[in-house]
Order: sequence, then structure tokens, then C-alpha cells
Amino acid sequence: MACCDYPIAAADCDGAFTVDASRLTFGRGCLAEVGDRAGALGLRRVALFSDAVVAGLPIFAKARDSLVAAGLDVVAYTDVHVEPTDASFRDAARFARECNPDGYVSLGGGSVIDTCKAANLYATHPADLLTYVNAPIGEGKPVPGPLKPHIACPTTAGTGSEVTGIAIFDLVSMSAKTGIAAPALRPTEALVDPDCTASLPREVVAAAGLDVLSHALESYTARPYVRRRAAARPSLRPMSQGANPWSDLGCREALRVLGQFLERAVNDASDTQAREEMMWAATLAGIAFGNAGVHAPHGMAYAVAGLVRDFRPSGYPVDEPLVPHGMAVILNAPSSFRFTAEVSPERHLEGARLLGADTQGAGASDAGEVLAGELIRIMRAVGMPNGLGGVGYTDDDVAALTEGAYPQQRLLQNAPREMSKPVLADLFRQAMRYW
Repeated sequence: MACCDYPIAAADCDGAFTVDASRLTFGRGCLAEVGDRAGALGLRRVALFSDAVVAGLPIFAKARDSLVAAGLDVVAYTDVHVEPTDASFRDAARFARECNPDGYVSLGGGSVIDTCKAANLYATHPADLLTYVNAPIGEGKPVPGPLKPHIACPTTAGTGSEVTGIAIFDLVSMSAKTGIAAPALRPTEALVDPDCTASLPREVVAAAGLDVLSHALESYTARPYVRRRAAARPSLRPMSQGANPWSDLGCREALRVLGQFLERAVNDASDTQAREEMMWAATLAGIAFGNAGVHAPHGMAYAVAGLVRDFRPSGYPVDEPLVPHGMAVILNAPSSFRFTAEVSPERHLEGARLLGADTQGAGASDAGEVLAGELIRIMRAVGMPNGLGGVGYTDDDVAALTEGAYPQQRLLQNAPREMSKPVLADLFRQAMRYW
């Protein structure tokens, strides 16, 4: 949809949209640039964030050596928790305050990059953890000023955290995921090196890739920016501003790339072209959803991940119950898009077509089922569980899942249809089993 194809905004809605993104470097081997990039930002003492697994890989030594070769003092923090919690965010912030670096480098997946964002925030502007956390779970107070420079180097093709101002964590006391969303959290630069994904297990590639798919599809079908109530001041315009002409470009191309390369990247670790294309799709979708926002599948996923009991996915180096983020998202996607399709059937059909579905002869009334069917086909092809039942949930859990998802209003209000508690409960029930 072109800019002129969007309807004119109503009097109380916004007629403009904002585009933000980190400075981006993309290409094989670009991780070696991190030392020069950090030096160019004027850094002298750098906190290098990672997790225990990545810290043992050659890419960690490559990043550290590049920083040292540039004459920088490097202090490493490798205790990042996979799927961060409020406690692990506090631990990282404590390290950052004590370390007092000039800036940060994060090397890892979304958990590492998000933890680094939070550490930078709370070390620069100390406050109680819930101060900046999204309302209604937290106080949702604005970040009072800029943060220190942060160069993000992703090692998974999925979260897009390297180009967004969002940091997600588990609030253990509520058994739910929540997060912080502020433009100040967006990394200063992103070094996206496809070589960093070479050793990823297929299960991680699959879950991360499906997160990319959901970023693109949710942003493409989100409530249009011209239907969002205008902020009190332009500077308060939210990052989740709704579908817009800029985000549409990234979403469509990301979906096309995913349709062509996702299954290849999952099923053949030696397919370097597919892995590189997946990194590109993740970057495109990350910039897109960082300026449009996601909606129901992600909002529902936070409850799915937060209430997990016994599920332990293969391919992940953790010895605790875990529903990986991308998996938690995609399990809700078919039921959600069946529900939202009536608002913009043409966009739902276009999403299905870009992913590879045959949409010839399909009409508006078919859009939800066509898209859901293509998503289910992809889920099966890359080894996802059969709905929420496949990760241990039953109909008896619907009430708890609904209560866990409903507070995610930042996401749910971006959906094209109202996500009331009865609607969410029905979507969770429909997501229990797909085949």
C-alpha cells in the first residue's frame, strides 16, 4: 500500500508517522569492525555483554580481540540469562554501575541485547526496575535522557533487537513477560554478520525465524497509523504507531525472503545463502516492527512463555522449563490471523502469498483460513509443536493465559480488532491444537 492509499486521519488521530533505526552495517565478517566502530564513537572502556554459550565460541574471541586491538579496555559480562528475568536485569544493571564503561557492546541473541539495553538504562538513569516498564504492569515513565553508546551484534536471525528500542523480560512475581519500550534504548549501531549464525542448532533457527515471520506479518496487519489517537505532543508519538508506508516495505520484503529461505535455513546448516538471507529478513522485519509495532500473537506469547511448567525444547542450552520466544509467538498466530483477517483481507492474503501460499481464486472471506493454513504448513515443516497443547497447556489453562496476556495493552491495542478478554480466551482455545 502506498502512502497515498492510506485514508486521511480523523481529527483526533495522527496524520504523520516517524521512522527511527540504528545505524546498520550488514555483511559477512563485519563483526571484525566492532573495535574500529567503538573507537569512532569515542569509547575507551567497553562493557562486552554476552552469555555463557556465546562466550565459548570463536565469535566472542573475534569481537573481544577487535576491541582490544583498537586500544580499548574491555570488561566482559557473560552471565546473561537466556529469556531474562527481573532479577537478571538487576544483576546486569549492578555490573554496569560498578563497571562504569564509556559504552557497551552486546554479542548474542535477543536476550543478550535486551539485557545490555536494560543495564545501560538503569546504570545511566538509576531507578526502581518498574519505573520504566510498560504500563499497566510498570509505571511507564519516559526515559529522562540519552544513554551511553551501544553497539549490538546479533548472533541469531530473529528478534531484531539490534534495531529496536524494546527490552523484554520475565517478571517472575507475575509469571508473565513484560518489557520497556523507549527510543533511547535503541542501539546506536548494529553490526549484522551472518557468519555469527553458522553454529546455531536447527531448533533455534526455526524459532528465531518464526519470530521474524511474526514481526513482519503482525506489523503489516497492525492497525494503520492514521487510526491511532494522536499523542499529546509529537515527541511522545509511540514506537508502536501502527502499519505505515515505511514499515510496509520492510514487512513485504521480509515475508518474501522468509517464504523462500526459512525452511532451507532450518533444514540445512550448510546452506550459507539461506542463513544470510534469514539475517537480512530479521533486520528488515526488526526495523519495520520497531516503527509499526506487533500485536496479538506477541501479546499472547508473553503469557505462554511466562506460565510454562515443564516444557523443555531441544536445541536450547538451558536446564529449565522454557518456551522459546519465537515458538511462543507462532503458536498463537494461526488463530489470531483467522480473527483479524476480516479487517484487511487483502493484507492477510498478500502475506500468505509472499510466504508461498497459492492465493489464486481466494476472496476476502477466505483470507483468514488461507493465511492460517500457510502458517500451519510452515510450522509443521520446521518442527514446531502442535499448538499450545504441544508445550503442555490445556483448556484448563485458558483463564490464566488470558489474564496473563490482557495486561499487554501496548501490543494488544495495536491489533486491528479489539482484543477483549473473551476474544483472547477464544483465541487461546483455538490455538490448543492445529492438526
